[in-house]
Amino acid sequence: MQIIAVGLNHTTAPLALREQVAFAPEQIGDAVMAARDWFGRGDACGGACETAILSTCNRTELYAACATPDPLGASVRFLANFHRLPADRLRPHLYALPQQNAVRHAFRVASGLDSMVLGEPQILGQMKDTVRRSQAAGGLGIYLNRMFQRTFAVAKEVRSTTDIGASNVSLAAAAVKLAQSTLGDLADKRVLFIGAGEMIALCATHFAAQQPASLAIANRTLERSEALAARIGGNTMRLADLPQRIAQYDIVISSTAASLPIIGLGMIERAIAARAGKQMLLLDLAVPRDMEAEIARLENVSLITLDDLGAEVAAGLETRQAAVVQAEAIIETRVQSFMHWIESRAAVPAIRSLREQGDTMRLRELARAKKRLARGEGIEAVLESLSKGLTAKFLHGSKRALREAQGDERMRLAELLPQLFRTRR
Repeated sequence: MQIIAVGLNHTTAPLALREQVAFAPEQIGDAVMAARDWFGRGDACGGACETAILSTCNRTELYAACATPDPLGASVRFLANFHRLPADRLRPHLYALPQQNAVRHAFRVASGLDSMVLGEPQILGQMKDTVRRSQAAGGLGIYLNRMFQRTFAVAKEVRSTTDIGASNVSLAAAAVKLAQSTLGDLADKRVLFIGAGEMIALCATHFAAQQPASLAIANRTLERSEALAARIGGNTMRLADLPQRIAQYDIVISSTAASLPIIGLGMIERAIAARAGKQMLLLDLAVPRDMEAEIARLENVSLITLDDLGAEVAAGLETRQAAVVQAEAIIETRVQSFMHWIESRAAVPAIRSLREQGDTMRLRELARAKKRLARGEGIEAVLESLSKGLTAKFLHGSKRALREAQGDERMRLAELLPQLFRTRR
């Protein structure tokens, strides 16, 4: 059984490609099962393939445990096939990690070491959501289940024993900093948030701390937008009213799960005309993007995407390098421990076979002893015979192998057999 991780992220692929390979939350279940079927073609896995899919703003990753002859190649072909993209276009941007490299990668991602924001905690929650969705779809088995549980334990250990999260510059904080550098003081600015998920909630909290002139939430689900608005002291608006009201806002921040842009070039052109040339800042934090890329060409508009925030979140990186070294050491130790467990799983069929053989011997000797007792033979004699019979049958195969072996093989058996039959005192 091989564990693999195949994917792309903010360091290997541009936003334009990442959004094409992203999975919407409602797609995860079907995608997990499609991946299982894909890996199981030709019965190479014997029906035992396991799959999980992680899809966030900055990464899309497929994790699998399977016995497919070419699991890494199969992963690339699956992602290309599912998203109807040429494999040759995807391949240069993908990383394909087998066995302990895949396990190490999962541990590093959950611990925040592979994020755009070093040490950010949001990814751990996203990985837990991935596991829940993949589990519900029937994608997880003994290997991935164990790996992800170890992953969460490692992330907790890293965060509790190192300063990896110290001086953390989040995407939300970086968004505020960019807004201030673009528009100046935010006290007289009107801010609109589109969506009500975790990213928007984080941004809303950071912007609210700057006490802008007004805050508003637009979301498809009124209940969620009202709850967030109450928390930050803002108002709500219907998403359907966005074309008529967007011109009222100086800053628009969007992060939804929409598969197509919800803010088009025409909408912003009309908004800029209504604002009479007043500067407007748009922050698109969604993957796939919520705003059409052509908007960036307009005058008096600054369009910022996730990739544009990369330079901001790099601030303070040096102060966390010592914590990174400590975190990597913890992760390496836990990777080796997990791989030892993987290797021990290979011995399970042999152990099961030995147990079955031993049980067959035991039942045979026990039946013979019961017959002798039924004939009235003495208990002491029957027990003595039972113990000798079990011992003889148990040692028969080992003694025969030792007699028939020659040269170095006999020497190795002679060293190994006493260890196999060593008993606890």
